[in-house]
Amino acid sequence: MNPALKWTPLVMALALAAAGCARDGYYHDRNLDYGEAEIVEPLRLPGGVGGDAGVMPVPQGRIAASMEDAPRPVAGGALDRGPEAFVESRQRGEERWLLVAAAPTAVWPMLETFVERQGLTVTARDAGQGTLETPQGRLSVQRALSGGASEVRCEAAGRSHVACLNALSGYFEQQGQSASAAALARRAGAASGLVVEPLGDGWALRVPADAERVWNELDYQLASDFDDADFQRLLERDATAREFRVAYLPQRLRGQGEGMLATLAIWRDDPEPRAARLRVEAEGGGQSRVRVAEGLEGADQRELLERLARLLR
Repeated sequence: MNPALKWTPLVMALALAAAGCARDGYYHDRNLDYGEAEIVEPLRLPGGVGGDAGVMPVPQGRIAASMEDAPRPVAGGALDRGPEAFVESRQRGEERWLLVAAAPTAVWPMLETFVERQGLTVTARDAGQGTLETPQGRLSVQRALSGGASEVRCEAAGRSHVACLNALSGYFEQQGQSASAAALARRAGAASGLVVEPLGDGWALRVPADAERVWNELDYQLASDFDDADFQRLLERDATAREFRVAYLPQRLRGQGEGMLATLAIWRDDPEPRAARLRVEAEGGGQSRVRVAEGLEGADQRELLERLARLLR
């Protein structure tokens, strides 16, 4: 059997579930009920109660005025899951993987259940390394750069197995909808192990991950986040040298804030973002560091590295 066909049943099941959820199941669309509603007679008030105030009178004064600032309802289907989505797809060149918002210890049993539901035969299992070998491909999970997240891969013949990843993505989406947010959501902070510290005359961001993974994640984050022409943008990338060239305007030059400094900043010429070169370097033992090779110094250099640390957490 074609290995890609092994993943087809789950993909079809997810598509059918999504198609039927508009009327039945866990995702009943109440907009359909409104379309079938019938007009009934107006409410009749008891004797002695005045009817000139309307069926639903609006209170006057501060309460009525505050209604102008009340939040508006969001149209059905317009909700954005935002950066805390339970599963995200990542890609660099032909390499693809999933970023799951749960620690490897939580993702591993999900991966085992997925393989079981797909009816796959496990030929080798290594819980310590987080790998499952099957005739159709190799599934693996490892800790992501984000403190509480995991990277999940599915490969066959040394290449990313797209059909497998699509099926996995749908499966993890289902798990994320029913999982406890407190137990599975990603947590940022010191637990991620990212530290900005002095290095010679400058600063460095130390990351508890190998240089290739750090470069891949930075490539994704910079492409997504550094898109502001006035303050920060990605200019160039060099995968071979593991370098990025970015334009970054330090906070002290942005003229934001209050008081005399902000007033003086208005009268200066509009400052331009400064070109800086970032370099990801391997340190051995699965560790790496990111430093500003040129373009920024002192506090400005440290500020940019702390900005990158927040992107990686």
